Amino acid sequence: MILNTLRRRLVTGSLLPCAFAALAAAGRAQSSPAASPTAAPSPAAAPAAASAPPAGNADPAAGAVAGAVMQGLGGQAAWDATHFIHFTFAGRRTHTWDKWTGRHRLEGKTKEGESYVVLDNLNTHQGTAYLNGKLAEGEQAKKLVDNAYGAWVNDTYWLLMPYKLKDPGVNLSLAGQDQIDGKSYDKLALSFGQVGLTPGDHYWAWINRDTHLMDRWAYVLQDQPKDAAPTVWLWQGWQRYGKIMLAPTRVKAGGDGRLELSNIEVPETVPDTVFTAP
Repeated sequence: MILNTLRRRLVTGSLLPCAFAALAAAGRAQSSPAASPTAAPSPAAAPAAASAPPAGNADPAAGAVAGAVMQGLGGQAAWDATHFIHFTFAGRRTHTWDKWTGRHRLEGKTKEGESYVVLDNLNTHQGTAYLNGKLAEGEQAKKLVDNAYGAWVNDTYWLLMPYKLKDPGVNLSLAGQDQIDGKSYDKLALSFGQVGLTPGDHYWAWINRDTHLMDRWAYVLQDQPKDAAPTVWLWQGWQRYGKIMLAPTRVKAGGDGRLELSNIEVPETVPDTVFTAP
């Protein structure tokens, strides 16, 4: 699936020094729906691609840990049954996503302070955009729709990365065990095949051996020096939304950055006008 394999740099604004990564990739968070630095592919129920992405590789031990993570998150059946996801990324833009059909609504303000609404379909990359309540046309409309897709890729990776450990094109290995603050962790290493926009990114995920949830991640982006120190963020506040587990808070290790995913809802139904009316 294309959303599973597309990886873009995520923009986190001042939270990240420069290039962030696939969702975390180089970039700065913007108020407009501009593509953020990278995020890895989005979850399994993403829009279908014209051709299947290459399969990834997982060593047996890493695959077992990833399987336990999915169970800790609520289980594959619960994830597949999740129809709609709604959230605001870093106070900047709000997404409503129909996970089953690819319908998507994005709302926010550009860096110039103009309000926008984009109604698009993530499967077709087609949509309609409105700026300050007026229908956008031509190149302006295309840019808003394209940027909405990039924002969705970036922002959902920040929200949903642990659901994507077994995505097509992901190479997964067990990088050892760690003891941190009295807790035991399995450390997973993620690299990527020739998929997405930043296949040279590398991630590490620390999986709590008691809860099977990811308490932290780290990354080095492909446009950073190969010997760059990984950037580490803590994932905090795990709780149940609908049938699945999500964590709303990201705190940069060292305490010099924070990112909130707010207004999180996982409703069973959403009015159709959400995806049709600006």
